Amino acid sequence: MGSLPPPPPPRVSYSLVRPRPVWIAALQTLGQSLLGGCVLLGLGLGLGGSQATLVSQLQGWLSPRVAAPEVDVQSLIIKQLRGASDLTTAIFAMEAVVPSHSDRTLAGYVIGSTKLLYIAYGEVRAGVDLAKITSANVDLGADRALHLTLPPPQLLDSKLDLNRSRVYDYDRGFLGLGPDQAPELQQQAQRQALATIVAAACNQGLLTEANQRAQTTVEQLLATAGFKSITVTPVAPDPSTCATPQNSDTVIPGQP
Repeated sequence: MGSLPPPPPPRVSYSLVRPRPVWIAALQTLGQSLLGGCVLLGLGLGLGGSQATLVSQLQGWLSPRVAAPEVDVQSLIIKQLRGASDLTTAIFAMEAVVPSHSDRTLAGYVIGSTKLLYIAYGEVRAGVDLAKITSANVDLGADRALHLTLPPPQLLDSKLDLNRSRVYDYDRGFLGLGPDQAPELQQQAQRQALATIVAAACNQGLLTEANQRAQTTVEQLLATAGFKSITVTPVAPDPSTCATPQNSDTVIPGQP
């Protein structure tokens, strides 16, 4: 017998795999999303909930949450108090009789003197400048307890009421030999009178009264603010306040 011929080699076929279009992938993703939404809706209805309830829940999940507004209590307190400085003002008024004089000399000897007697009416204002309150002055405790430290009191101004002040006597002495210096002597008397009135105001506790007024005013302003307790602490006046008062040389006409 003869040998059989060898079998033919197997056929190998090749095919090209084309990439899936992008729009097909997008449609599949959209379909999956819709299918997931339908499943959620079905679960909501199957559990006995209404469609409106499910929609409300979804809106709650998807809506952005807004944080509750925070109120800066310290800033509100400072703003409320800064406009009330005038309510803390204490006023001291008095009348002072001040003499002044000037001599005329010749060869070292006084040959004549001019004397002026001035009656001055003056006022001194003191107060606590609440506009100087900062966050460092405000201490707010966790249990709604407020502690406020006031700025120190100060002299705001001093003045002579020229409508209520006058020259009581002006004398140039024997034979009128004293120098004729009425304007200069009057100005000298006014400065001395103002210094005397300011010193009297300080000695009689004007700054202490301004502290007390400020404490009472601030407590009344904050009484309805809803704090559990309010403590207002005044600060003792600076000893140099009366030594160097502000506007102590101011002399202005009286108000009508």
